[in-house]
Amino acid sequence: MCAWNFPGGIYLVDFEFHPAGGREGNPPVPVCMVVRQWPSGDTSRYGQAELRAMPTAPFPTGKDALFVAYFASAEMDCFAALGWEYPANLLDLFAEFRWLTNGLRPPHGNGLLGALLYFKLPSLGGEAKDAMRDLVLTGGPWSGAEQLAILDYCESDVVSLAHLLNKMQSQIDLPRALLRGRYMQSVSKMQTNGIPIDVEILTLLAANWHAIQDDLIIEVDRDYGVYTGRSFKVEHWETYLIANQIPWPRLPSGKLDLSDDTFRQMARTYNQVAPIRELRASLSEMRLSNLYVGEDGRNRCLLSPFRASTGRNQPSNSKFIFGPSVWLRGLIRPKAGWGLAYVDWSQQEFGIAGALSQDPAMMQAYRSGDPYLEFAVQAGAVPRGATKDTHKDQREQFKQCVLAVQYGMGEASLAARINQPVARARQLLELHKRTYKQFWKWSDSAVDEAVLGERLWTVFGWQIHATGEINDRSLRNFPVQATGADMLRIACVLLTDAGIRVCAPVHDALLIEAPLEELNAAVATTQALMKKASAIVLAGFELRSDVNTVRYPQRYMDGRGLQMWNKVMPLIGQPEYVGTEDD
Repeated sequence: MCAWNFPGGIYLVDFEFHPAGGREGNPPVPVCMVVRQWPSGDTSRYGQAELRAMPTAPFPTGKDALFVAYFASAEMDCFAALGWEYPANLLDLFAEFRWLTNGLRPPHGNGLLGALLYFKLPSLGGEAKDAMRDLVLTGGPWSGAEQLAILDYCESDVVSLAHLLNKMQSQIDLPRALLRGRYMQSVSKMQTNGIPIDVEILTLLAANWHAIQDDLIIEVDRDYGVYTGRSFKVEHWETYLIANQIPWPRLPSGKLDLSDDTFRQMARTYNQVAPIRELRASLSEMRLSNLYVGEDGRNRCLLSPFRASTGRNQPSNSKFIFGPSVWLRGLIRPKAGWGLAYVDWSQQEFGIAGALSQDPAMMQAYRSGDPYLEFAVQAGAVPRGATKDTHKDQREQFKQCVLAVQYGMGEASLAARINQPVARARQLLELHKRTYKQFWKWSDSAVDEAVLGERLWTVFGWQIHATGEINDRSLRNFPVQATGADMLRIACVLLTDAGIRVCAPVHDALLIEAPLEELNAAVATTQALMKKASAIVLAGFELRSDVNTVRYPQRYMDGRGLQMWNKVMPLIGQPEYVGTEDD
């Protein structure tokens, strides 16, 4: 007998679908749906014509019923395409399998087949699944035999869901699981909205990209002299670094660390590094054809919720506009009569760390509005009354120290970031430990808990199994990062339930859109609900947020990418972007 109280029934559901017109970035076209009641096994199958004729789902979706799926944002996308109201209660066995096995690395992955194999349950072979999925993606028309085969394939997935639910039910924390399910509905709403893209500029870039790359090397490299043809010469880069007194991190071998992560981190400290980092990324990573943009000019791709070990989203870097080089974010542009707002929590990780550890000095520093300067004051490095202008250099060093702690950096890496001797970096880290004793005690206890109990978890239940090769830095970082993910999920639920058009979550920020006459009100609502989400997660401690608004005909522009954008635009006959005070 089922122990869960859903008198309206429990329904296991799977859709087959393909992108409209066969174009990735377009909304889905539902092909069929199979519904299996659990635990009775009563099953109903619906073809494409039947689905299109239904104004609502053909099974209960109210508060007394439970909808179950695997990676349910896809099913919710189909609900949206059909104009159906979302179910009141949603259980996503993908999210629950990720929760259950996070940190254990299931040998066959986190897809439905991987979950079935993990529990040694019967399943359709991977090759057979791929063949059927390929058939669906053709978009039809299908013969009668093919339509039956597609329905049989869809039904095999709900049968697999039944096996999986039978196996997992006793291990599911239902109240928190339903909250994760609500987030999957929010994910669907955000995926349905998508991000508005300047298709005209994107088309010009894609058509001329190969030639642009050659011109970019000439344009950017004249300030550096590190390229020979298309080859980045390490010895030239080392000469540049020495000439400009930039202390660059090195590998244990003594060679320069040329990873993109190092370039990204160094670009934050040394602005002159940003263009060469963007150039390297543009030459090595970027395939403009991989960016998913629908016929309506919206960037839509799987947001891949819960993929990261911290529970954060992990969309494809090549398909999601916030994935490639930051200068390409200039392609984000609201449509006529509309505006966008990028709303992000201010110093979120610092605030979360202070609240979770209940460190009074750290919470005071956050509430001051400038935790970096307040840290310097609390440490006795600058006088009370110091400002960003009067003690700019000291503030920057203390800021980099805070970030180093958050990133788990050591004294050598911090020394490189602040261009100071290792002794100075060591002193700053000691000041952090002395000033925020309660935080460090809490951080140490998290490591102890993980080592002894082999598990860590957040207030809202997201967990990680601390077994195998998980390093100290990851263990210290998990509670803060995973709590930030909890906070973002709750904010997305609050905002989408309130009718705010959220285009996408971006780490600790949300991109929203609204008609120009409603933009200010939408921003105010967004900030209020993000503050509410932080208070829900942090037991009343509220985090602030910052806003960057973009009103048509403006475009969104990340300041780190402006210089590169303005180097590229003249190469395709477009004007440089001047921007406004909001950028």
